[in-house]
Amino acid sequence: MKRILVPTDFSEYAENALKTAALIAKKNNSEIYLLHLLDLPNQMNDAITAGSSIPEVMLFIKKANEKLQKITEQTYLDGLTIYTSVQFEKAFDGILTFNKKNEIDLIVMGSHGTSGMEEILIGSNAEKVVRMSEVPVLVIKKDAKDLKFENFVFASDFSEETVIPFKKMLEFTKAFNANLSLVTISTPNSFKNTLEAEQKMNEFVKNYEIENYSLHLFNDSNIENGIKNFSKKINADLIGICTHGRTGLAHFFNGSISEDLVNHISKPVITFKI
Repeated sequence: MKRILVPTDFSEYAENALKTAALIAKKNNSEIYLLHLLDLPNQMNDAITAGSSIPEVMLFIKKANEKLQKITEQTYLDGLTIYTSVQFEKAFDGILTFNKKNEIDLIVMGSHGTSGMEEILIGSNAEKVVRMSEVPVLVIKKDAKDLKFENFVFASDFSEETVIPFKKMLEFTKAFNANLSLVTISTPNSFKNTLEAEQKMNEFVKNYEIENYSLHLFNDSNIENGIKNFSKKINADLIGICTHGRTGLAHFFNGSISEDLVNHISKPVITFKI
């Protein structure tokens, strides 16, 4: 986890994401890439495509770079390597393009409380990034000063297709020496027998060297509520789930969690692509 991407719209939510990225970077000796995306009016985009430099475009670039420079001078970033970039793309496309071009290992995104993404992350952009990103995406809801990753919940069905995201999750967990609670959610529509579920989880984890972990089967009305309520029960600091690009957010347990999970749960959520 050497390269961390933080998209910013200069809001307080983006700053919360950057503060979190700084904590992670200091734990892992990582570099931070701070990205601002300019979605300009069509006529300005046409000018850029044609190679023109119109005054309005140059002003946007200048102001954005000035704001980025000011951000890099914040004390919580002291000692870290920070790269800044301004690009002319829509949020979703720009984040994924930058991610591939710069071989990013983790994306950290800010969110507005429990009511959804704001500014550059508005509407379906965040859901698309979470669903389509090939690298883990960490969504942050609050100021990093209150964050701690001591109790980490990872919800899964522990099937064969979750092996790769599980390995990525373990890499993240080790950086914080977190207590790991591995949970399968049993619902009326997808009932799990306790003995069979425990056997499946034990068979899955025996292939890995894991410290400070526990296995759980939790019953609830649906998977989304199960993850929320189990996380609340154990006072989790962070929730991890798998994502599946074909069907949306967190496809597992022979079903799919509502894409509202990231928006509506108050705790930080990190997603790992299957």
